[in-house]
Amino acid sequence: MFKILMITSAMLVALGWIGYGVWRFREDYLEKSRPEEKEEDTTEHLTKVKDSFEDYTKQLEGFKRKNYTREELK
Repeated sequence: MFKILMITSAMLVALGWIGYGVWRFREDYLEKSRPEEKEEDTTEHLTKVKDSFEDYTKQLEGFKRKNYTREELK
């Protein structure tokens, strides 16, 4: 009984991996066949978000972390 259960489980796992491989192959193929996104195709909201994120990363470049010291135990 245990052998049958293990063989069945192994077959289900193998089928799952095969299905996953087919799905990944199909997704990669569809991604390659899509046309490239042009800069003028981006929406106004997306450009605002990109600009604000770039500004935020520039602010973080100059960020200095405070050095905290632990008080000695008495």
